[in-house]
Amino acid sequence: MSLLLNIIWILLGGAWMAFGWLIAAVIMAITIVGIPWARAAVNIALYTLMPFGYTAVARDRATGQEDIGTGVLGGIGNILWLVFAGWWLALAHVITAVMLAVTIIGIPFAWAHLKLAGIALWPIGKTIVPKDQAMPGHRV
Repeated sequence: MSLLLNIIWILLGGAWMAFGWLIAAVIMAITIVGIPWARAAVNIALYTLMPFGYTAVARDRATGQEDIGTGVLGGIGNILWLVFAGWWLALAHVITAVMLAVTIIGIPFAWAHLKLAGIALWPIGKTIVPKDQAMPGHRV
């Protein structure tokens, strides 16, 4: 079922939003100091391309230990990300969600875009895991 949903997803906005994430990654990588953000953007671009069957969780919850991206420096990195790239990626996800929500078949895909808009605002410290490995009761 996830494969079918991912194919429909790619046709209904997933491909162009994944491309947007890749553009953000390239821009960040070009700046050299943005390489940590570029890595996060590439991971989320892959998730954006095929989100069904996977979920984003806080990395410290997935691994059981804090790291540089889940602490104070990760918070500062997320603020910088929000200012330079996060807001326009989130806006693009919201616009795509609104367009999809107009149709009944597009509502689940619109919901997925809204989840990705939230991730676009604050991606550092997140990891992508298969849904069956996500912790029960965990909120993204």
